Amino acid sequence: MKYCKTPQKQRLLFVFAVICFCSFLLIGRLVYLMIYRADYYGKKAKAVQQRERSIKGSRGRILDRNGIVLAGNKSVSTISVIHNQIKQPEKVIKKLSEILDIDESEIRKKVEKVSSREKIKSNVDKEISDRVRNLELDGVMVDEDYKRTYPFNNIASKVIGFTGADNQGIVGLEVKYDDYLKGEAGYILTTTNARGIEIDKRAEERIEPKAGKDLYTSIDINIQKFAMQAALNVMEAKDAKNVKILVMNPNNGEIYSMVNVPEFNLNEPYKLSGKNKTKNIKELNKKLNEMWRNGCICDTYEPGSVFKVFTATAAYEQGVVKLTDTFNCPGYKLVADRRIRCHKTTGHGTETFVQGVQNSCNPVFMEIGQRLGVSNMFKYLKKFCILDKTGIDVPGEAGTIMHKQKNVGEVELATMSFGQSFQLSPIRILTTISAVINGGTMITPHFGVSISDTETQRKTNIRYTSKKNVISKETSDVMKNVLETVVSEGGGKKAAIEGYKVGAKTGTSEKLPRRSGKYIASCMGFAPAQNPKVIALVLIDEPSGIYYGGTIAAPVISKLLDDILPYVDGKEDYGYSGN
Repeated sequence: MKYCKTPQKQRLLFVFAVICFCSFLLIGRLVYLMIYRADYYGKKAKAVQQRERSIKGSRGRILDRNGIVLAGNKSVSTISVIHNQIKQPEKVIKKLSEILDIDESEIRKKVEKVSSREKIKSNVDKEISDRVRNLELDGVMVDEDYKRTYPFNNIASKVIGFTGADNQGIVGLEVKYDDYLKGEAGYILTTTNARGIEIDKRAEERIEPKAGKDLYTSIDINIQKFAMQAALNVMEAKDAKNVKILVMNPNNGEIYSMVNVPEFNLNEPYKLSGKNKTKNIKELNKKLNEMWRNGCICDTYEPGSVFKVFTATAAYEQGVVKLTDTFNCPGYKLVADRRIRCHKTTGHGTETFVQGVQNSCNPVFMEIGQRLGVSNMFKYLKKFCILDKTGIDVPGEAGTIMHKQKNVGEVELATMSFGQSFQLSPIRILTTISAVINGGTMITPHFGVSISDTETQRKTNIRYTSKKNVISKETSDVMKNVLETVVSEGGGKKAAIEGYKVGAKTGTSEKLPRRSGKYIASCMGFAPAQNPKVIALVLIDEPSGIYYGGTIAAPVISKLLDDILPYVDGKEDYGYSGN
C-alpha cells in the first residue's frame, strides 16, 4: 500500500521545522550576546546601575621665574542633592539653609525637583562642607572641588587673567595656556537600584582625577612690584587716566613685568569700583571688558618721538645718513603745502645727525625720512616686522594701523618719520627697539617659559621664533651709543641713574582728535647701554599739567631701572639665554 502524508502530518512537520529554525536563531543570538557582546552589555548594565559624580582635577599653577605661585588652588566642595535618595526633606532644607546661608525657599525648589542631581552651592570652604558631611543626610552629596586663588590679588592681573566657575580660563595666560593648565576630571561611581536609589553598603568605584600642568613664566614678582609702584606713583602725581609699563629682556623676549594701572582684583574679577557700578547689563559688560583689557597689548597709540629710534636706525643702516651729517632747524619744515613745526618753535639751528636725535628735532627727522624715501621706509617697516603682530603669548594683540604704501605722499612720509599719523601697540614698539639694541635679532616677546608635569616633575621648555640680521651689529652698536648720548647730553637726562650708562628716547604724542589737549607722555630706556640686560617702556595717558615725556616719563624710567638693575645683576639667569 503506497504511503501518503496526510495534511495534518504535513502541518505538524512544518510547525516542527519552524520551531527548530527559531530555536536555532535564538541559540545563535544568545551565543552572540553572551560571548561576543558581553563586554558591551556589561558596561550598559553598569551604567544603568551606577550614578556618576564628577571630581574635578586641580588646575595647574602659574608661577613666576623664581617659582613663586601667581595662580594656585584652594580645596573647596560642591554641595548637591539627589531627589530620589532624600528621606527627610524638611530636615535637609532646614540644615542646608542654616549652614550654607541660603534662603530655605531656594533650597526647597532644588530638593523637590525630580532630577538625577541638583547643585545647591559650589566653592564651599572645607570647614563648612565638613559640617554638612558630618550630618550624614541621605540624598546630600559633598564632592571635592578646587577654587582658583591669586595670592597677589591685583598684581599682573591683566596678564595672568582668571577662570570662570567651571575653572576654565577666561582671559590672559589662563586662557592662552588653558589646554595645559586644565586638569582631567575623575569620577565617583555609586551603585543604585532600578529607582535610582543608592544601595547601602555597596562600595563606590572611584576614578581619580589628573592634575593640570604647571606653567612657569618669565614674570619676576619683585620687578612687577617695582613697576606697579612706579606706575601708581606717577598716576597719582599726574592724575593720569592710566599708566602702562613694560619691562623685558631685549635679547630673548622674556617679559619680566607688564603693568596696566588701574589693575583689578583677580579674586573678585567681576567687582567694579564704586564710580563704575551699574545695573545695566550691557553697560556692565562693557565696563568689565574695559577693566580686564591689557592696554600694553590690545591698544594702539601714536608712538611719537620714541619711533625716531626706528627712523634713525633705518637711515643709518641704509647708508643715507652719517653721524657727522649736518642739518638746519629753523623751528619748522615746509613739506608740500604744509608748515610742520618742531617742538622748539625758535629752532635748533645747525645740528649734526646725533644732535638731531638728542634734541628729538622734527625737521631733522623729516629730512631723514625724505632721504630714505617711501620705498625704503616700507622696506624697513617690513624688516622690523612693524606691520606684523609680535606673536606674544597672550590673546588680543592689536595690529599696527599704517598707511598703505601707495597712499604715502610727502606729508605722510614726513609725519611717519617722527612717529605720527599711524598707530601701533606698546609691545610692538618695544620689541622693534629690542632688535635695534641687541645686535639685530627680532625676538618674540613672551611670558611662558616652560610647562611642568605635576606628577613626573618633568619640565618642557617653550620655544619661540627669532629673526636674525634685521640690521648689522655695527648699526646696532652705533645706535646704542647714540641713544646713550640722549641721556648723557640730550633730552633724556632725567632717565639717568648713578652707576650705569643708560640709553633712552622720550616721546610726547597728541591724542586724536588733534587740539583736544590730551597727550601720552612716554619714555623708552635700556641699561647697561653697551650690553643691555633690561629694556623698559612707560606710557602716561592723559597726564594733567606738564605732559612732556622727557619731563614726567623719563624720571619713571630712572627710578625703575635704579630699582631693577642691582636686583638683576645679582641673578645669573638674567643674561642672554637664547631662544
